[in-house]
Amino acid sequence: MTENSTTDNVKEGISNIGPTIRSYFRILKLARKPSRKEFLTIAKVAALGILAIGIVGFLFYVLMDIIPQYFIPLRV
Repeated sequence: MTENSTTDNVKEGISNIGPTIRSYFRILKLARKPSRKEFLTIAKVAALGILAIGIVGFLFYVLMDIIPQYFIPLRV
């Protein structure tokens, strides 16, 4: 029973390849090269996002480096 359902799943997946590829080509036909202004805007937004994530990561690193010193007793 599982072998038959597996075969049915494979056949269904293969039959869906054609429409999926056609939809991909339709999207590629609509795509266009961005203008210089659009590209620079996207690049600036991406750079700001990367910078923001880096700052947040650095702040977490600093906090996790400093804060535990106050809670872990020193061994003498």
